[in-house]
Amino acid sequence: MNAADLGLLLIRAVVGLTFAAHGAQKAFGWWGGPGWSGWSGAVGRMGFRPATPWAVIAIIAELVGGLLLAVGLLTPLAAMALVGQSVVIIGKAHWAKGFWNRDGGFEFPLSLGAAAASIGLIGPGALCLDVALAIVPGPELRVGLVAVGLVGGLVAYATTLMAGPPPAAG
Repeated sequence: MNAADLGLLLIRAVVGLTFAAHGAQKAFGWWGGPGWSGWSGAVGRMGFRPATPWAVIAIIAELVGGLLLAVGLLTPLAAMALVGQSVVIIGKAHWAKGFWNRDGGFEFPLSLGAAAASIGLIGPGALCLDVALAIVPGPELRVGLVAVGLVGGLVAYATTLMAGPPPAAG
């Protein structure tokens, strides 16, 4: 163990638990979050069709991906999910508001997404379950999975551009 391993543990824990907390807000309404019904409605208003599977994907990416990143288990897959989710979050909820978080901009989700991508690229460090279980992939796979996360997020975002306006309330 060295200082870099401690630093990676700290970054993984803070970033992973922050994502997981956002997922828990969406899933359970904890900490002032929308809960399942509020979140699935928001996903529909953002243009995702059908809304329910997309809402589930977002919750799994944040809640499960965040917890996996925090403990360093299946870290490249967790990073892939969180990078993809960050792309969608930035594009759908924050991009139009500019950079600064004080205005609802993308500063905060960009920072979290970049940290998740960096962990995915670098690896989780020695203080993680991946190392304990001897399941740390090589750099080519780590780079590939981060790229899949980026592309997957862009594809998910693009589906909303093709879906058209939400159906009228009836």
